[in-house]
Amino acid sequence: MPETRTARQVARRFAVVVAATLAVLCVAPRLAFAVTGARSPPGAAVPPTSSSSLPGLRVPPARPAPPDVDHSDGTTASGPVQAQPAHMPFYVATKGQVTIYVLGTLHVGFADDYPARQPFRKPILGALDASPILALEISPDDLVVSADEVSRYGTCREPCLSRYLPDALWKKLEARMHGNSVMLDDISRSRPWLASMLVETVDTLKAGFQTEFGTETQLQNVYLRPRGRVIGLETLNEQIAAFTRLTQAQQREMLAQDLVQTPAENVADVKELHRLWRIGDADALKAWDDAKTEKLARSKQLARQIDNRVVIDRNYRFAARMVATAAPNKPVFVAIGALHLGGNRGVLALLRKRGFVVDPA
Repeated sequence: MPETRTARQVARRFAVVVAATLAVLCVAPRLAFAVTGARSPPGAAVPPTSSSSLPGLRVPPARPAPPDVDHSDGTTASGPVQAQPAHMPFYVATKGQVTIYVLGTLHVGFADDYPARQPFRKPILGALDASPILALEISPDDLVVSADEVSRYGTCREPCLSRYLPDALWKKLEARMHGNSVMLDDISRSRPWLASMLVETVDTLKAGFQTEFGTETQLQNVYLRPRGRVIGLETLNEQIAAFTRLTQAQQREMLAQDLVQTPAENVADVKELHRLWRIGDADALKAWDDAKTEKLARSKQLARQIDNRVVIDRNYRFAARMVATAAPNKPVFVAIGALHLGGNRGVLALLRKRGFVVDPA
């Protein structure tokens, strides 16, 4: 007779699913949930140091780098070999002797976004070398316990999701998970906000993205300063609260938006977001995201409320804390989800309102 799954078994298995979810959420057009990444991919290389000139930057001599792997057919498992790193959004904010470097990240990616010999553009590498602090959305220490905490606040001991949803929305979710009964079983034990993220995770992974090639993980691979610190701009509890404090109506709106399009359409959107991120224009990314939200929203009012809670409120927190962390002649390197940067209430605009001059680099 098959053994019945205990609550502990369910929680452990769900924690694995949630861990994958945490690593892809910022790829989802509407969300900006964080993950900093703590695991180095195999073969991660130490890049050469830049000699580029940046405010407050004194660059040490270049470090040696191992030779690139010879891909005789010109391809990798993730696609064609790219000679240049992605031109991800990167900005320098200055106010007097205070400098803040701001990088817009994606929490998943492809190997060829980060070539082994030079995973980031030279200005980014130079800024990393100049900064005694690397500030991510949440700290690596918080990341270690993030899956358990999300499982604690986002899941139930038994199937509960159907009770939170109108019958039509539940049936739509069942239809989406047709042929994937294991995933449906896991999702059925989640609250609507987490169910939304799990649906997004499935579609993102279908697009071939890998968590080990998220920007934060790659940054930590090259940020090997003996005296440098890696910190978080918000606590894990603050981040999770952005979702747990959503009303039931807002959570249902999140999930409904994820089910508007087919999985293939959602995969296409993830790839388009990645393409725009590689181009490196934060305002273009935000404009695309706004148009996407307008298209998917079932309720414009609820969609605005979600954006305010999940993105805008956190933008204000990020801007305030990065300014508080920076000091004269001690640059801070900030790496946060790319969708937090652009727009009139994005982090870049908030820094300008605080008197910083912000320029792309």
